[in-house]
Amino acid sequence: MAEVKFVEASRIYPGSDEPAVDRLNLDIGDGELLVLVGPSGSGKSTALRMLAGLEWIDSGSVHINDKDVTLSPPQDRDIAMVFQNYALYPSMTVAQNMGFALKQQGVPKQERTKQVREAARILDLEPYLDRKPKNLSGGQRQRVAMGRAIVRSPQVFLMDEPLSNLDAKLRVQTRTELADLQARLGVTTVYVTHDQVEALTMGHRVAVLNFGVLQQVDSPSILYSRPKNRFVAGFIGSPAMNLIDVDVSGDSVLQVAGLDIPLSPEVAAALKTSGPGKYSVGLRPEHMDIGTEGIAGEVAVVEELGSESFVHVSTIHQGEPLLMEVRAEGQTKIKRGDNVHVAVRGPAHLFGPDGERVGD
Repeated sequence: MAEVKFVEASRIYPGSDEPAVDRLNLDIGDGELLVLVGPSGSGKSTALRMLAGLEWIDSGSVHINDKDVTLSPPQDRDIAMVFQNYALYPSMTVAQNMGFALKQQGVPKQERTKQVREAARILDLEPYLDRKPKNLSGGQRQRVAMGRAIVRSPQVFLMDEPLSNLDAKLRVQTRTELADLQARLGVTTVYVTHDQVEALTMGHRVAVLNFGVLQQVDSPSILYSRPKNRFVAGFIGSPAMNLIDVDVSGDSVLQVAGLDIPLSPEVAAALKTSGPGKYSVGLRPEHMDIGTEGIAGEVAVVEELGSESFVHVSTIHQGEPLLMEVRAEGQTKIKRGDNVHVAVRGPAHLFGPDGERVGD
């Protein structure tokens, strides 16, 4: 078991003026599954590799169990890494792949076999121990890669987009298995993904990065309900939040396409003190309805998914075209070209001219 800590940790690649990871401060608790998420180039994989000792740290430090491992080689950090490409030896059987690291460490064969079989039992791989990787499915190969990490009993698991090579259905199944496995083993885990749905469904906490800077780290529910800034608001949630620019005058009334937008008392009070300027209103598609009142518009696109539908409505806001996405339950009779009204349910999110959340 281990606690992990990044302290002002930065990485600047040669030839670049901008850091890939910029003064990262992050505490990861013992037994926690923390997900690093962000778009391509956000620095999430670089941060993971810094923890693994695969990337140099230009400034700051990294600690595992209060031990500064910034200058320690990877083999001295007691970590196990799972990559997206599995990295299995094609000429070895499943059992040999899983036990290879133990063999390199000089673990006796009998003990090695015992640990491999126990890991295989946990991962439901016992029927496949004598097979070669080429005779396994993608999900089975990923479980072998996990088994290779488990047998080492490391202090920390590091997972770099381990499900990205799987098809959509298998990815959903495997992420559930991984989350359950991590909970049973209780090993501190740092998991990297670009998929925010994966992040929200797996992580005890989620750290959102953008351009190497930590934007927010919180539980999935807090990230969804109280995003710290405009970037987190637009990145977290599927489909994405509607973010609409509004000009706020002295009367502190917000309107989108002529409709007054309800604000919570905390946001309304904060808006009065923050003054006029260019703000952004955030409206989640699931907090809007197609009805007989509200913002008038024309349906541009309808996406039907069976259990739900997403209706894209075109309207005019502050003299400019605006496309909003609205979630509807189940199947819908609405079709392209229909004239509709969009009602807003509940308080909106509000972000100031600096992009930071206003109020609550």
